[in-house]
Amino acid sequence: MSTETILPIDLDTALGERYLSYALSTITARSLPDVRDGLKPVHRRLLFAMRQLSLRSETPPKKSARVVGDVIGKYHPHGETAVYDALVRLAQDFAQRYPLIDGQGNFGNVDGDNAAAMRYTEARLTRIAELLLDGIDEDAVDFRDTYDGDGEEPVVLPAAFPNLLANGAQGIAVGMATSIPPHNVGELCAALLHLLRHPDAGLDALLGRFIPGPDFPTGGVLVEPRDTIREAYATGRGGFRLRARWEVERLGQGQYQIVVTEVPYQVAKSRLVERIATLITDRKVPNLADVRDESAEDIRLVLEPRSRNVDPEGLMEQLFRHSELEVRVPLNLNVLDGGRIPKVMSLPEALTAFLDHRLDVLRRRTRHRLGKIAHRLEVLDGYLIAYLNLDEVIKIIREDDHPKRTLIARFTLTEVQADAILNLRLRALNKLQELEIRREHAELSAERDDLVGLLADEKRQRDTVGDQIKQIRKEFGEGSRLGKRRTTFDDPPTFDAADLEPQVEREPITVYLSQKGWIRAVRGHQTNGDVKYKDGDRERFVLHAETTDKLLLLATDGRVFTIPADRPPRGRGFGEPVRLMVDLANDADVQVVTLHRGGGRRLLVAASDGRGFLVADDDLLAQTKAGRQVLNVSDGAELTLAVEADGDAVAVIGDSRKLLVFGLDEIPQMTKGKGVILQKNHGGVLTDAKVFFRERGLSWKMGERTRTETDLRTWWGKRGQTGRIPPRGFPAAKRLS
Repeated sequence: MSTETILPIDLDTALGERYLSYALSTITARSLPDVRDGLKPVHRRLLFAMRQLSLRSETPPKKSARVVGDVIGKYHPHGETAVYDALVRLAQDFAQRYPLIDGQGNFGNVDGDNAAAMRYTEARLTRIAELLLDGIDEDAVDFRDTYDGDGEEPVVLPAAFPNLLANGAQGIAVGMATSIPPHNVGELCAALLHLLRHPDAGLDALLGRFIPGPDFPTGGVLVEPRDTIREAYATGRGGFRLRARWEVERLGQGQYQIVVTEVPYQVAKSRLVERIATLITDRKVPNLADVRDESAEDIRLVLEPRSRNVDPEGLMEQLFRHSELEVRVPLNLNVLDGGRIPKVMSLPEALTAFLDHRLDVLRRRTRHRLGKIAHRLEVLDGYLIAYLNLDEVIKIIREDDHPKRTLIARFTLTEVQADAILNLRLRALNKLQELEIRREHAELSAERDDLVGLLADEKRQRDTVGDQIKQIRKEFGEGSRLGKRRTTFDDPPTFDAADLEPQVEREPITVYLSQKGWIRAVRGHQTNGDVKYKDGDRERFVLHAETTDKLLLLATDGRVFTIPADRPPRGRGFGEPVRLMVDLANDADVQVVTLHRGGGRRLLVAASDGRGFLVADDDLLAQTKAGRQVLNVSDGAELTLAVEADGDAVAVIGDSRKLLVFGLDEIPQMTKGKGVILQKNHGGVLTDAKVFFRERGLSWKMGERTRTETDLRTWWGKRGQTGRIPPRGFPAAKRLS
């Protein structure tokens, strides 16, 4: 390669330009829908290719493989799996509120099962898809070259149907995403008609009278507050809480069961059943005894309560919180404005953009029709001239060597008129044919004048678009099979958060955490040590607890983790690694295990470098597996102890064998930090601490006996001092307990 073709380019500049090109390509050519037809390029190409294959709603379907082959061969140079997945989704009535493809064969189901292979399924367009394509041959939209330059494809579809909001869209681009839930087309048409009459209508008028919220193909109940719904539609960003629809079936003798008849949008029923079954197994919802899937054509999930005294409302609230019986459907109305610029639109802006597109399509189709009429009138004018001078025209055609030029010169004809006369058949020269031509000429002239008037009158244009929308509303609105609203609205729940906590049966257990970090629990408060461990493992922590308690695990790196006491596995096995329950760092280990008691209890936490502080028991609770950082340990140090701070004095001792006693009020209470120096150890480490009441004295173990020292003046001092040698007989292990 010649060095003259190599140009020095800054790496940052080259990467920035190429990444920007990639991002723009992903945004405009793959992930975001066009606000005008609500389609991404792959969907638009699918519908256009099926139209080219004449797969109309009333024609027999063809193999999906044929459609996919045409799409990837002519229009969409991507993987066949991606194209077929897009085709399948357009045919699923549980994914699309108004399906655009009529699929024959197995196209998946609400359980989450995949569709059959494309060689087994067949497809054709639906009536709604035909409306999206209506007028595409009448210069209604622009076309561009396909990827190989061998043909043309539409930039956007004419879209007589408000597909963007009716069917919604989801997509993830580079640095942005879109998520638009489906809506009811009858309500959309009513709002569009109102906007045509009142272009300045605000959001409140549209929401209050026409569009109360999304309408999902799988139904469900929307429990979002009205103010939140309004805010979402006003900004184009937000979300909606969607719940399953359920009812209580009475069984007699006071017994009942709960039947779920509609699951939330895009929730796979089989995975939902598995999740509820897991909640029952893990006793997260102890009031639920069983779940059964009795679905056939319609969804029917049966939930059996543990007893007839269980409140069905409370039981369902727990399930809504802990399973996909309630989901949050996001709204991110991020679309391509004019097919080029990504923009987050409000609801009125999206509706107005659709109307502007329909008006533009109407004008373009009108101009195209005027061009066709002008051409036909030109031909008819030539015919009429020929009829008026029939004998002379016949003579010129029979005798002249160049009849076309002679006809043009003799009768002042255009080339189009001359060609039409020369191509006229003899049988078309009868009197009846002349009368038919004059009638057609008059009708086309009247139509031309009407279309010219339409182009000059904006009000007539809006009325015409309104008539088209009324026809859509009549065909797919409330009175049609697809038109009835499926998603209803209900007031937001008023249950307290405490009422929704999993109700765990209270029973005594003993929790074991081994030296190597395996945790398990056994029923009852065990007192004997007959517990088996893995080879090379042994006992480390044993706690008597109840299933309603919470375990607090303090690690050497200063983090604290919370595990519900009912979660450790039970049985005769060895349990499971505690690291599967909490995100314990690789270089950290569990140092202290205690129970959360609350009620104002405090703990003294300290590190090996002699620093520590008081922390409230409630401030140690962590809500996630990652836990929370409480004690910030210095390099080379680690959390050593956490003892209950019940008293007014503190005794600390380190490996320097110096005992220091001081007032508890010298230690600050904090929620997080390094703390203060409890004792100077001159390079040693803090080994133990104890909080006690001074008047009762300091006690420690001496073999089988317990010694209590009440005269502590020798060791009493200030926090941060070194202390003095402990009294005779103090344990050599330098432990206070």
